Amino acid sequence: MADEKRALLEKLLQEQDGILPLEPAWVCRSFLPAGHRLGLATYTVEDPERGEICERWLASTTKADNAVGPEDEGLSYIKTEAVGGERLLLRDAVVAAPDLIVGEEYANAHEDMVQKGSLGRLAKLYDFAVRLPYHLHQMQKDATKVGRNSKEEAYYFPPGVPMLEDDSTFFGIRPELIRAGVHKQLLAQYLNEWQEGKIQTYDQDWILHYSIEQKLEHEVGYLLLAGGLHAPGSALTIELQEDSDVFAMLQAVLSDGTQIPKEALWKDVHPDDKANVGVNAVVEQVDWELAAEAEFTERYKLVPALRLEQNAAGKEEWIYYAGDDAKFTGTKITVEPGKTFVSQDNGPYSVLVWDGEGTFGGLPIRGTADRVGDHTQDELLVTHDRAAKPLEITNTGNSPLLLIKFFGPGINREGLPKVKAYQS
Repeated sequence: MADEKRALLEKLLQEQDGILPLEPAWVCRSFLPAGHRLGLATYTVEDPERGEICERWLASTTKADNAVGPEDEGLSYIKTEAVGGERLLLRDAVVAAPDLIVGEEYANAHEDMVQKGSLGRLAKLYDFAVRLPYHLHQMQKDATKVGRNSKEEAYYFPPGVPMLEDDSTFFGIRPELIRAGVHKQLLAQYLNEWQEGKIQTYDQDWILHYSIEQKLEHEVGYLLLAGGLHAPGSALTIELQEDSDVFAMLQAVLSDGTQIPKEALWKDVHPDDKANVGVNAVVEQVDWELAAEAEFTERYKLVPALRLEQNAAGKEEWIYYAGDDAKFTGTKITVEPGKTFVSQDNGPYSVLVWDGEGTFGGLPIRGTADRVGDHTQDELLVTHDRAAKPLEITNTGNSPLLLIKFFGPGINREGLPKVKAYQS
């Protein structure tokens, strides 16, 4: 079977010059209302227990960790129509032919990762009508206990999309509470008093009282390390993160009154820890050193930074970065109407065509923004060998062509900007 998949992949790569068009992977969330900004004609699915579609996962080798849903929810498929083949999971293709996708040297250096069919990162669009619950993603020491990966993540808020009412994100916990030594007690008290089906008077206000609010801006983002406390606002977000879907929800009721099932608190907590120390198991999963950082939002702010010198054709900017050992990186390319921009990289990456139309390495592309019902030419995976050669991106439209590129761990190490927290 692996040989058949490898043979199919070889045909596709030859036919499409090392570029793999992908099908969109839609994801439901049962306890969050959808924001209806993903360009779909309908967001409802047959099984109401799954909730509405509120996320799209991009070049994903990660299964969505939902209690109800299909076995392939969140996983991306490679389009095979060009050679008349059957649908092929990107995850299976990575297992069958990692050398063809990520390159032999990179595959050998990340053997454990590719053997699982992983690209080491997950990109996604998420789209919620209200602010997400206050939550954290487990650090590796805690994720390992339940056989999962940690989840560091970064955000980019694309232009031209309404942010809706909850247009701010809450980060961390107020430094004065940490200085007073009451931060853990306050969180544990809240989690202990969380009674499913009963709304406490302070549920919706707790995060406002004890966390730090940051108004969101288009085309600016934030880096959020694993273990960080956060409640993302209702901006449509293009997120890049580690290959994981771990979390612990720490808020009982959303701003619109929607109640969160308390099982979402325990989803990635080891049963022994839950039984032995209760909610303190989650309290100790918080990175309290990170939470105590003064001026957190300024220290972890992601502002676009030029990757290459801007020219008449367009520009490429870093929008996802951290320090020298960034776990993932990403750029935004803007190509002016009628122009051709040349891209060349150190390794494989995936692409989301956000706005505009044109060609990418000769393949037709059209942006996903404002394209209701049309997501057939907006997502690609560029394999290692093709990425290493000059690749032409041509804008055939009348407005700027905007693309986002997503890279996995270790592909970009030189010339990266750093968030202030990592600047010496």
